[in-house]
Amino acid sequence: MTTPREIITCYAIKPRKNLGQSFLMEDNVIRNIAAKANVTGDDIVVEIGAGIGVLTEYLAQNAARIIAVELDDKLVEVLKDRLSGYNNIQIYHGNILRFDFRTIARTGRQKIKVIGNIPYNISSPVLFYLLSFRSVIDSFVLMMQKEVIDRLVASPGGKSYGVPSVILQMFATVEKVFDVPAACFYPRPKVESSVMKGFFPETSMINLIDEDFFVRLVRDAFAQRRKMLINNLKQSKLLEGAPESLLKESLIMAGIDSGRRGETLSIEEFGHLSNILKDGMK
Repeated sequence: MTTPREIITCYAIKPRKNLGQSFLMEDNVIRNIAAKANVTGDDIVVEIGAGIGVLTEYLAQNAARIIAVELDDKLVEVLKDRLSGYNNIQIYHGNILRFDFRTIARTGRQKIKVIGNIPYNISSPVLFYLLSFRSVIDSFVLMMQKEVIDRLVASPGGKSYGVPSVILQMFATVEKVFDVPAACFYPRPKVESSVMKGFFPETSMINLIDEDFFVRLVRDAFAQRRKMLINNLKQSKLLEGAPESLLKESLIMAGIDSGRRGETLSIEEFGHLSNILKDGMK
């Protein structure tokens, strides 16, 4: 199989800074990402940022169907040229944030597996976009900035634990599977990368009365990390107009000391508090 360096040289590819392009050059890392995805002959795979198509080729050896999403028009032509011999690969020229996963899911019997190297500048939007389609996505293997993944998989009490940790882990089971040094990329980025694997269960960790209310509550709870939870929530527009007594009673019902800070609450505690407050504000 052709190496990334040979492909870049052959097609005279110049990485575009405005798209955050940085190509993974290490074949062993690419193989490892493909292995972690555990793709089988029944799977529909959506690859985010197919780039020069090296990972796409590895995935195509096993997948029933691959939709390789790429925004860069020049790389789309490279993909079409290089992968024309595969009848199970479809090239999608466009922005992943406008890609309709439900359309793909309706054409297959199984949920979708999502794999990709996510540019650092759009990692959060992409992640929350995937969350919005979790009913049709089975699992994901994503490479992102190491610092971002450390936050996403963080446990309560640490500096990395925050809004992204709580929201993602409410709806998905996630783990960091390995780190990828900056030296593995061209051009070399200023940050390290990591690969994360996750699954979307049929139901969230807690059966939420109102998911939007939960998300807004979590954001407000971390508005000022050094403040006690109750003080952050007193200033929350979400709870504007609610009596202070309701907030205090809700914390007691959830078994949460009002003197705690948001970063100490578990995912379950946030879920229970959200349900109690939402129910009390009816």
